[in-house]
Amino acid sequence: MPEGIPNRLYGRRRGHPLRARQQRLLEATLPRLRLPAEAAADPLAAFPERPEALWLEVGFGGGEHALAQIEAHPRAGLIASEVFENGLCSLLSRLVPEGGEGTAPLPPNLLLWPEDARRLLALLPEGCLDRLFLLFPDPWPKARHAKRRFVHPAMLPVVARVLKPGAEWRIASDDPTYQAWVAEVLAGSDLFHLPEPATSRPAGWPPTRYEAKALREGRQPLYWSVTRRG
Repeated sequence: MPEGIPNRLYGRRRGHPLRARQQRLLEATLPRLRLPAEAAADPLAAFPERPEALWLEVGFGGGEHALAQIEAHPRAGLIASEVFENGLCSLLSRLVPEGGEGTAPLPPNLLLWPEDARRLLALLPEGCLDRLFLLFPDPWPKARHAKRRFVHPAMLPVVARVLKPGAEWRIASDDPTYQAWVAEVLAGSDLFHLPEPATSRPAGWPPTRYEAKALREGRQPLYWSVTRRG
């Protein structure tokens, strides 16, 4: 890991105990979509049908954004990363019916990475990503936890390495501490072009449950479209 970054950026992997259906999803469905580490060197070849572009979502939560993107963009291959088992089950349960965990057809433009996304970034080839999503990540609001944030000075070169010149990095957050942190960290880098964030969700950004919760509770999300400089 880059100097100054802890061994992991996340907390627990599991919330409430898994039900039988969730356990079957992890045992029978997840392996069918999982991106093998050895395939990360040529990620486009890992999809059943080779996509025209490669996207990565870091921390997909309940999976609603990832599923909306693969449906709207069938020619783009999405690698969706999430370590939280209940989030993985949420996405998988939307893909396959009860009883079809090991046999139901799966979308050809989706692969899952159920591990720390930073390990995947280290395995991916240089300049392979056309788009990166980081939507409503855990803000780690305490100052002593700032090193756990994905947006971090030590992570910027890691992210920049895998993005193509001109590739888009979408970031959204409703947490004022994280919002200020994103603005400060990215403004201090010459690797990215940082426009002013939008205050309403831009077109082409599917909603998430975390955004809906923030709006219900009166918090103002910000939305950045950060571009990798050439």
